[in-house]
Formats: sequence, structure tokens, C-alpha cells
Amino acid sequence: MAATERIPLLVTPAQKTLFTKKAKASKLTVNEFVRRAAEIYDPSDDEEPLLRLVAQVKQTTREATAALDAAVKTCAESNRRIAEMEAAHRKK
Repeated sequence: MAATERIPLLVTPAQKTLFTKKAKASKLTVNEFVRRAAEIYDPSDDEEPLLRLVAQVKQTTREATAALDAAVKTCAESNRRIAEMEAAHRKK
């Protein structure tokens, strides 16, 4: 058997409950559950979804900006037509 070492792991009561439930559902001890979770954890896995989210936010921001620009243009054109109609009415 390979030599083992102890790693004290401080968790909140809520985390302990969560780990215990997940370990029990996996039919593992809490120690084995935490070991397996730590072994498969790859922080770079978190980056890809975040990058996709950033790209989506940028795209929707561009679309929203274009829609707002179009609305402002429409309002300006409408205001111009109203001003023309009011001016024509005053001339009568």
C-alpha cells in the first residue's frame, strides 16, 4: 500500500452536509469523494463557458446598440415630420 498523508480540510457546516450527501449518493466515503473530485478538477474547464458567455454578451450588446440606434433614428425622423406638419399648419 502506498504511503498516505493527511490533509486537514476546513469546510463550513453546509459544505460538510453537501459533501456527505453527494458521497453517500455515490456510495463513497467523504474522503474518497473529495479525493476523486480533486483529481478530476481542472480549472481550465471553467474558462471555456465563461469565454462563450462573454462572446454572447458582446454580440447581444452590439444587437441592442443597433436596435437603439434605429429607434433613435426613427424618433428623430418622426419629430422632423411632426415639426414640418406643425409649421405647415401655422402658415395656414
